[in-house]
Amino acid sequence: MNGNVEVVVIGGGYGGVTAANSLARRDGVSVTVVNPRPDFVERIRLHQLVTGSDDAVEGFERVMGKNVRLVVDTATRIDAAERQVSLAGGGTVSYDYLVYAVGSGAADPGVPGAAEFAHSVSDLEGAERLRSALDATPASAPVTVVGAGPTGLETAAELAEAGRKVTLVCGKVLGPSLHARVRRPVARRLAKLGVTVHEGPGTKVAEVTADGVRLDDGRELPSAVTIWTAGFHIPDLAARSGLRTDAEGRLVTDTTLTSVDDERIVAAGDAGVMPDHPFRLSCQAATQLGPAAAATILRRIAGKKAAPVRMFFAGQCLSLGRKGGVTQFSYPNDKVNALSISGRTGAGVKEIACVFTLNKLVSGARKASSRASHGDSTDRPDAPQPEHGTTPSSTRPAA
Repeated sequence: MNGNVEVVVIGGGYGGVTAANSLARRDGVSVTVVNPRPDFVERIRLHQLVTGSDDAVEGFERVMGKNVRLVVDTATRIDAAERQVSLAGGGTVSYDYLVYAVGSGAADPGVPGAAEFAHSVSDLEGAERLRSALDATPASAPVTVVGAGPTGLETAAELAEAGRKVTLVCGKVLGPSLHARVRRPVARRLAKLGVTVHEGPGTKVAEVTADGVRLDDGRELPSAVTIWTAGFHIPDLAARSGLRTDAEGRLVTDTTLTSVDDERIVAAGDAGVMPDHPFRLSCQAATQLGPAAAATILRRIAGKKAAPVRMFFAGQCLSLGRKGGVTQFSYPNDKVNALSISGRTGAGVKEIACVFTLNKLVSGARKASSRASHGDSTDRPDAPQPEHGTTPSSTRPAA
C-alpha cells in the first residue's frame, strides 16, 4: 500500500485506545477515533462513581496520542464496500482499515419492570443516573443489586461500605466466575458489610416494581433503588452493517481478529469473538486485544501475514469497598484456580491493577505523541482539538 494509510477506530474504550496508540506510533499511518463521549471512561471504576470515591473519567488528551484525531460522534453504519463509516451527526469518515471496538453495555433484562425501574452501572450515563437516584433517596432506604458477577459484587460492597442497606440477589450462585474456595472470603466480606445475600434456587428476579423486587419463588423484597448488573449487551452496529455476528451480536473474526467478511475490518475488545478461541469480556482482555488488532493491521500494511492472537490471563481483581477486596488467580488460559488474596491486601491489589491499567494507556499515549513531535504540522502536539458532531468525508488514499 502506497501513501498515507487511514485507520478509523470505532470506540474509545480500553481496546480502542490501546489500538489507536499502537497504530499512531507508525509513520505513514493516520488514526481517527470515533467515540460518542469527549472523555475516556474508566469502566473498571464506575462502581466508585456511584458512591463518589472516583469520577471514573480521564481526558482523552492524557490517554491518547496527540496525533490521534478524535471525532465525538456515534457510528451508525459501516459500508465495507466503500470503506466508509456513517455518523449520527450526518457526516462520514473513510478508512483503509477499520478497528471495530464498540465495546459492550447493559443487557436488556427481559424481566417485567426492569427496563423501567432498574438502574445500570455498565456505562457512564447509567452510573451517573444511579448516583443521582441514590442522592435523592434516604441513606436508610433499601437498595437491591441484581447479579452476583464482578460488577454486582463490587457495586453491592461499595454501597454497603458507604452505609447503604444492601440486598444482593444472585440468581444462582454468588460469584459464578470465581473458584468455589475463593467465594468464601467474598461472602465473609459482604456479611461484614451487612449485605443480605439471596442465592440458590428461587432467587431469579421475576419482576421489578417502583418500590420492590419479586423473586421467582414468590418472595417480595422492598427496594427503593434497584440496580441491574446481570449480563452484557453488544451494540448491533456490525449486524446492521451486514457483517457476520454471533448470537450475542459480536463481530465474528478469525484468530488474527479479522472479520470473516472483510480483511480490512479488525475487532478489538468485547465486541468481537473468535468462535474457536472465546475470551472473557473484560478490561484485561481488551488491553491485550487492542495492540493485537493494531499488529494485525500493521503487518498487512507491511505486506506480511497477520499472526494469530495469543492471550494471557492472570486472574480477576475485585474491590469489595475501599477497605477490602479479593484477587482470584487463574491459569494463563483464564481457568480459575483456588489461589487468592483477600482483605486489605486484596483491595490494594485491585487498586494497583486500576492504576497500572491507566498508566499503561498514558504510556501508550506518550509513545504515540513522540512520533507527533517529530512529524509534520498536522502531527504536532498543538494539533486541532477533538471534533464534535458531523465530520466531512475524506478522500481515501489509494491502496
